[in-house]
Amino acid sequence: MKKSTFLHLRVPFSFFLLPVFLFSWSIDPSVDWWTLLSVFIILHLLIYPASNGYNSYFDKDEDSIGGLKVPPKVSLELYYYALAMDAVAIVWAIFINIYFALFVFIYGMASKAYSHPSVRLKKMPYVGWFIAGFFQGYFTFIMTQLGLNGMDLELLKQFQIQFPALLSTLLLFGSYPMTQIYQHEEDARRGDHTISRILGILGTFHFTGIAFFISSIGFFYYYFINGGLFNGLVFYVFLTPVLFFFTIWYFKVKKDRKRADFDHTMRLNLISAICLNVFFLFMCLRNFYGFFSDY
Repeated sequence: MKKSTFLHLRVPFSFFLLPVFLFSWSIDPSVDWWTLLSVFIILHLLIYPASNGYNSYFDKDEDSIGGLKVPPKVSLELYYYALAMDAVAIVWAIFINIYFALFVFIYGMASKAYSHPSVRLKKMPYVGWFIAGFFQGYFTFIMTQLGLNGMDLELLKQFQIQFPALLSTLLLFGSYPMTQIYQHEEDARRGDHTISRILGILGTFHFTGIAFFISSIGFFYYYFINGGLFNGLVFYVFLTPVLFFFTIWYFKVKKDRKRADFDHTMRLNLISAICLNVFFLFMCLRNFYGFFSDY
């Protein structure tokens, strides 16, 4: 494998998508460990990197992209590796259960539509925003449930599954435009009309702030009715660093639009991912081992 191919797979970037997987797992942590590991590998080490590589091949970015400040030139090898990783993921998923495999296949097709020239959702700001938020949030939450628990599709209609799945998408709807905020110039050169370009730099901050506020209320409500006040307050405690960094960055950008750059965006993504991942892991331990069960 060429170094450029490996870099464009952006495997570490999967860490930013891990919260939805952990959130879904935390609903019922008592699953088979081999199944848990298999689903994790399929999603975070195969499907997500394959999607990254496939989209990078068609985007041929010259400026910074998510998880890669200086992207090298792509080669045809990247395209074939992305397809091969998709194929391995689907075959592996079949051994878990057919519903999970079907969802893995659909996710892969949807992610390819984002940059493929025949569709290129990236040129459709509202549709692209909705598809990305839906599939990386709600769809991934349900897909994880199918992989971990092999649930009957009828059981997925329960409020206990549907509400947190919708919260996942709401969170992604807010955070997704922030991942595009530093790419306005390159997107303009290619004619890609992203939701962040339409909102503008400060508008992206305002939109994300409102979505974050609404989703945080939803998460508090969910954890309040599923564990009491303690769970809801702990959620807010874990998200305090995210709010702190977001606010400081916002006022920096108000003074100088150039501060809406790659480095600050990646720092926000990293802080958010760390806080959410640790919180959902905490909830897994609390639900499975009874941590702080007296509260």
